[in-house]
Amino acid sequence: MKDIENLFDKAVTEIERMLNSKTVVGEPITVEGNTLIPLINVGFGFGVGGGKGTEANKGSGQGGGTGGGGGVKPVALVIINADGVRVEPIKSGTASVLEKVAESIGKVASSKGGKDSD
Repeated sequence: MKDIENLFDKAVTEIERMLNSKTVVGEPITVEGNTLIPLINVGFGFGVGGGKGTEANKGSGQGGGTGGGGGVKPVALVIINADGVRVEPIKSGTASVLEKVAESIGKVASSKGGKDSD
């Protein structure tokens, strides 16, 4: 059973290493005067199990294993620019993230054009 405890300890250590503030708040990206900070949803699960048994006239044995999985999903963008700070939710998928970025940059560009013509 010591092997199972070691497997469990290693799994928990790795999860602790993976989960930090940079996991859910991405690195800021600056594009044309806009600072974009992605907010990310992180989900995971894991399991550890083991056992030991004996069978008459056949000896004894033991076994164990671990398994896990996870995923990340962008959920929003924090947008910081001359107009202020706002949070824009992201529907789902990479295309939506890119659309949101392009839309945000487009809004700033069009508002700058409007200010210049006044």
